[in-house]
Amino acid sequence: MFSTKSPRLASAAVLVAALGIRLSACSSSAGSSSSSSTSAMATSSGSSMATAAAASMDFGSVDGMTIGTPLESVLDGRKALLAVAMNGQPLPIAHGFPARMLIPGFYGYTSACKWVTDLYVTTFAAEQAYWVRRGYAEIGTMKTQSRIDVPMPFAHVAAGSVMVAGIAWATDRGIAAVQVQIHDGPWRQATLAASDNPDTWRQWTYDWPATPGTHSIQVRAADDSGTYQTGTQASPYPSGASGYESLVVIVA
Repeated sequence: MFSTKSPRLASAAVLVAALGIRLSACSSSAGSSSSSSTSAMATSSGSSMATAAAASMDFGSVDGMTIGTPLESVLDGRKALLAVAMNGQPLPIAHGFPARMLIPGFYGYTSACKWVTDLYVTTFAAEQAYWVRRGYAEIGTMKTQSRIDVPMPFAHVAAGSVMVAGIAWATDRGIAAVQVQIHDGPWRQATLAASDNPDTWRQWTYDWPATPGTHSIQVRAADDSGTYQTGTQASPYPSGASGYESLVVIVA
């Protein structure tokens, strides 16, 4: 499963025996297994790891894909895993059997390498992963986002109480609030469903007293720091989409 051609990975047999191992548990082995790598990453303080801004844990796949993620994210306590099982069963082939990386808080292009064959500690300057070489940002931190699932765009609804609902996410940070705006009116607080952890989507609802006419609706969310998502629109390239989702409904 793991490459034996280089000293980049130590204790591979231990990793495959677990249902899912915290990547922090193997980062020291991956870094110390190559003296040339660790010496290159020494900092002014004498640490064997590079600064958080420069160090990365990189993964290689059987199909040639490479993914790099900030080393700090492996060590900061989040549930960064080398996963070998899913829902109590061996990891399906489509999801990366026999092992895949899973690091909350980042877009897939920097956190979701499937069919892992190799992992090693390096720096962003020393090695560029597949999507970074194609112009994407080195650190693909997932932005706070929200969406409207009901009503559908251009839906015809009856005047009165209309349920507006959807989901919001800020992986690794969690969602603290969601607000809904009708036309250019004030932002109104939505009701949040319970959240079991900061890595999952959070459902929200807003009971809108709809009046006849054509209305625009938009939504925004705040993460656990209280920072609201930006309304500035951006495409997925090069560092993730942003902007408020909006739609129009017709109330009769």
